[in-house]
Amino acid sequence: MARVEIDAHDSDDRWRWVCPNGHCSWEPTNHHFWCRQCASSHADVDPEFSELVDATTRESYARDEVKIKDYRRKTA
Repeated sequence: MARVEIDAHDSDDRWRWVCPNGHCSWEPTNHHFWCRQCASSHADVDPEFSELVDATTRESYARDEVKIKDYRRKTA
């Protein structure tokens, strides 16, 4: 059951929630999250992660605890 709801179209929500490395360029997947900035870095960083971090409280939430409101994957 979701403990938090994030509005995918609200820029404040997008900036508030970050990957474990502090990036706000994350995207939800079925069972985890993926970070574009981590994926494009040249460091040995895994772009896939299972917990999203609230940048204001530093509390982490697992994928099944997060509901993404109105999410539609961006297409090229």
